[in-house]
Amino acid sequence: MMAKIQKQEKSMEAALWESANKLRGAVEPAEYKHVVLSLIFLKYASDKFEERRKEIINEGHEAFVDNVAFYTMKSVFYLPPESRWSYIMEQSKQSDIALKIDTALYTIEKNNESLRGALPDNYYSRLGLDTAKLASLLDEINKIELTADKEQDVMGRVYEYFLSNFALQEGKGKGEFYTPKCIVNLIAELIEPYKGKIYDPCCGSGGMFVQSMKFVQAHNGNTREIAVFGQEATNTTLKLARMNLAIRGINGNLGKKAVSTFTDDQHKDEKFDFIMANPPFNQKSWRAENELTTDSRWDGYEVPPTSNANYGWILHMVSHLSQNGIAGFLLANGALSGDGTELAIRKKLIENDLVEAIIILPRNLFYTTDISVTLWIINKNKMARTIMQNNKPRSYRDRTGEILFMDLRQMGSPYEKKYIELTEEDRAKVAATYHSWQSSNATEGYENIDEYCYSAKVYSKDLTDEQRQNGEKSVEENGWSLVPSKYIKFINRDENVDYDTKMKQLQSELTDLLKEEEQSKADLLAVFKELGYEIKL
Repeated sequence: MMAKIQKQEKSMEAALWESANKLRGAVEPAEYKHVVLSLIFLKYASDKFEERRKEIINEGHEAFVDNVAFYTMKSVFYLPPESRWSYIMEQSKQSDIALKIDTALYTIEKNNESLRGALPDNYYSRLGLDTAKLASLLDEINKIELTADKEQDVMGRVYEYFLSNFALQEGKGKGEFYTPKCIVNLIAELIEPYKGKIYDPCCGSGGMFVQSMKFVQAHNGNTREIAVFGQEATNTTLKLARMNLAIRGINGNLGKKAVSTFTDDQHKDEKFDFIMANPPFNQKSWRAENELTTDSRWDGYEVPPTSNANYGWILHMVSHLSQNGIAGFLLANGALSGDGTELAIRKKLIENDLVEAIIILPRNLFYTTDISVTLWIINKNKMARTIMQNNKPRSYRDRTGEILFMDLRQMGSPYEKKYIELTEEDRAKVAATYHSWQSSNATEGYENIDEYCYSAKVYSKDLTDEQRQNGEKSVEENGWSLVPSKYIKFINRDENVDYDTKMKQLQSELTDLLKEEEQSKADLLAVFKELGYEIKL
């Protein structure tokens, strides 16, 4: 009899936390993600299989429920009985459950070419977990509903959860992030990757590709017209990316091995139409002092400093853009105003008319850092032109000598209590602003808006008399800084604040907080006194 799937009663994060609790004392915290991820994959693949199986039956094709082609046509893995989650749950209390999990994973990989090298080999048998602990872990994972949110990069989200909570001691620091889907969706909505080659030079778990495909599907585009390329330095993460793409039927070229993009570019001779990336922030010692000093990727620019890889990433991506290529990527805000070599490179990028838009994002978007980051749009062709995009004509005006600055820090809605996400409405507003700024269609009517957006001139000679009278400055006059607040007008709200009213408000809030603190203190002392361990202050 099939094991009954428990109804989900917990959020994914709560269930993952409980999963981690089951592993405490049995494996090192840094190993948690490896233990859980393959089980998540197994359940996810099985859930997708069962969904498709029901579809086949409901379509009146019950005779074909074990026909592999009926699954692969929908990019779903056909799973033999011994690889299905229901079977694993039936056997979860047996002493050989670890072997059965390994067998299930081996069978799936053996029968699916796209998964070759992605799944662990005899991992659970070698792990030596107590049967009761493993069974308890399976019970916890069984509570997670993995297919409810069709837009979610589940594998990436799970990976990031464990990375942020248990694996930072591995030395990855705050440079390795799962990019939330709202940010990936925003990038996709801005650069519109409908047709051509997409590249991510630091692809992590493959979330950029997953959400890009979702974007194309949502806009009735053809995913078959998209070719995916990527690279990842960490072997475990590369396996996860291969797993993530395979389970969604995405054919991707992720290189032959896990290796640094800087030291061994796996796509050295390729040019890409779209680049989407979230490189490690402020990566130090990314090259030795005498390493990569004559690399062709820096041709025409100074060599990026060893102290920070930000401009190394920018130049790497610029070198890989096709003639009309466009890139959307995230960087720490420090890259907007760095001096020395960074200033020289930034000035050259601006003079070469590559920088199209600089967009400051809200804080608390990521699981593993609360800092505000910047979305850069680099465009190889800012000239006036008309193209066919998703079977519709799109006319662009000449934007040479201009850069669009946007500040989104007042946008976003609370998400899972302590995080912020850009809603669909937020993203639609930002995309509409950007595309109207690009457009040659006068009816789309872009205008500068205080505290939100400003179209800046690169050179002082291009400023109008009216702009000069209003105190507006060019990028050149601002020392080639790309900090949006130097261009976007902000209202000084302090001028209109009544001091007495504000202080009375603060007085009331602090009074309430101090009363609550005193009550908590009294409650704590009472508890210890009741237990016979009175605390005397």
